[in-house]
Amino acid sequence: MASVKICGITSESDLEMAVEAGADMVGFVIVETSPRFVDFEHAQALIRRAAELGAEPWVVATMAIPWLDRLVDETGEIGAVQLHGKESPGRVAEFARKHPLVPVIKAMGVSSKRDLADAEAFDAADAFLFDAKPPAGADREGGHGRTFDWSILKGFRIHDHEDWTLSGGLTPENVAEAIAKSGAPAVDVSSGVEKSPGVKDPAKVRAFIAAAKADEA
Repeated sequence: MASVKICGITSESDLEMAVEAGADMVGFVIVETSPRFVDFEHAQALIRRAAELGAEPWVVATMAIPWLDRLVDETGEIGAVQLHGKESPGRVAEFARKHPLVPVIKAMGVSSKRDLADAEAFDAADAFLFDAKPPAGADREGGHGRTFDWSILKGFRIHDHEDWTLSGGLTPENVAEAIAKSGAPAVDVSSGVEKSPGVKDPAKVRAFIAAAKADEA
């Protein structure tokens, strides 16, 4: 059984549906190149509604976004900021110092165990999200629906804890296998439960959450 984050939510109706289906966390993307982008006002409204519904709202961002600090400062309900860009360890530490009350999740693209070693340098991060590396020439780091060898994460520990999330190409059909092979304590899905970019499919969301939370997973 794993915790579930439904990411790339763009509407209040999809947010309410995901929480009702059992999502533990919900993600809102403020990276403009993403087809799931939400602007400042929309992000604030969705974050506040998620908090009212009892789900943990995550903001998916990069430090290049000029209004990220303002969003964090003016929106007290943010559960975590997922930095999904090419931030250096120093930049992540800088962000963490600036916002000590908001957990920082560092997203990292991986394809082999060698890539996992890079996480050691991010000691200011509160947790990690591991995604497949983006395709060559991609205009964003995540949200491509690609998978990788989940088994490289089995038994993974870093900085004396096991707080990490598995992402990348997950679907209702493969999430139980992904959890079994990786040992992931949490999973993240976006395109794998959509009708179209930014529009969630209720049946897929329910099936994904049921599969991720099944005892055999």
